[in-house]
Amino acid sequence: MATLKHINSKNADYGAAEQYLLFEHDEFTMKPVLDENGRLIPREDYRLSTLNCGGEDFAVACMRANLRYGKNQRREDVKSHHYIISFDPRDGPDNGLTVDRAQALGEKFCDEHFPGHQALVCTHPDGHNHSGNIHVHIVINSLRIEEVPFLPYMDRPADTKAGCKHRCTDAALRYFKSEVMEMCHREGLYQIDLLNGSKNRVTDREYWAQKKGQAKLDRQNVPMIAGGITPRQTKFETNKEKLRQTIRAALSA
Repeated sequence: MATLKHINSKNADYGAAEQYLLFEHDEFTMKPVLDENGRLIPREDYRLSTLNCGGEDFAVACMRANLRYGKNQRREDVKSHHYIISFDPRDGPDNGLTVDRAQALGEKFCDEHFPGHQALVCTHPDGHNHSGNIHVHIVINSLRIEEVPFLPYMDRPADTKAGCKHRCTDAALRYFKSEVMEMCHREGLYQIDLLNGSKNRVTDREYWAQKKGQAKLDRQNVPMIAGGITPRQTKFETNKEKLRQTIRAALSA
């Protein structure tokens, strides 16, 4: 099942986005992982390409464009948009999805839906906790440097003009999700309904709270297990999950 996630960033350091894509980062703190000498550890496998950067480094190209148009100079400005397309782990063995094929799909998706924007497209072969899901990162400068055709997700003339900025509205994100679904259908990949959501939807914040809580619980249980004691609790549940279970129990009764 492919999913689409969007993150906007107000960080003026465009190089930080590229650093995240190229080097190992801690999944909980999002800080770089360093070796014993304090140096960054390169990711073992990835594919990386740039679009509309004119042969320049992505960060340099974005800063030049921002200065040229006088945009993205304030702290509160959204400097970049980060889209992540995550494919089903089964797509590799069942449907022949490779890192190179995913990278090509990501580049095509970026070219079709974010024309006129400077962009980084990077594919990683694995997800959090070695889940095995190939995923594509698309990072675009929020500023558009070329005039583009009016696309289906746009709703005002400024959305096509050079020197104006990309807006990820609810309607736009819904459109992008439908396009991911169409892409997976066309390519013969696993897919779920991204538009109607899940009955058990979990927010990104709750997802990470559960991951951190489980990691902490596992660390606490290690000495007990080593001493031959069976821990009372082995699965961490957030307060929201406990509330869900209470509501379900009440409804069923």
